[in-house]
Amino acid sequence: MARYRGPAWKLSRRLGFSLTGTGKELKRPFPPGQHGPGQRKKLSEYGKQLQEKQKLRRMYGLTEKQFHNLYNKAGKLKGIHGEDFMKLLESRLDNLVYRAGYARTRAQARQLVVHRHITVNGQKVDRPSYHVKPGDVIGLREKSRNLSIIKEAIEERSYLPEYVTFDENKLEAEYARLPERSELPTEINETLIVEYYSR
Repeated sequence: MARYRGPAWKLSRRLGFSLTGTGKELKRPFPPGQHGPGQRKKLSEYGKQLQEKQKLRRMYGLTEKQFHNLYNKAGKLKGIHGEDFMKLLESRLDNLVYRAGYARTRAQARQLVVHRHITVNGQKVDRPSYHVKPGDVIGLREKSRNLSIIKEAIEERSYLPEYVTFDENKLEAEYARLPERSELPTEINETLIVEYYSR
């Protein structure tokens, strides 16, 4: 597959942006490699647009084709293109599994989905790109409820967005509503991404 499987911290340092959300990767605030220190050059307008696109794509772990297809899909909606695009990204099943706290990272969430540990409205779903609609309930298969990796992730969850509700007894999360722009990553300037694809 075309999915990136190399060191994630190296990507974060190259982009100057924490892809995991912890900030641990940026203890060395310069690009990777022996020529890294002092190599942050001033970017052109195109360079800024490309970097912003790469930041968002790497954050959600999508291939270029998946990312572009979702961008085109957002263009057919009636709202603001950039915001609708980010809402579609946030509505992916793997992302909501991560947001609900079943996994520590989006990559781990994707693995849980592919390995059929996750259900949507009681039905097993194994596609990380599955589009979750507001009102849908995300749960765990009966056999997966005692997995230590899931229990530990739920216990260590430090943040639950307001558009996701979680039932601790049933271990179920509901995608209550579409997120507002203010609830989405503030480090991303989606206008630059729209400009990049509008060239």
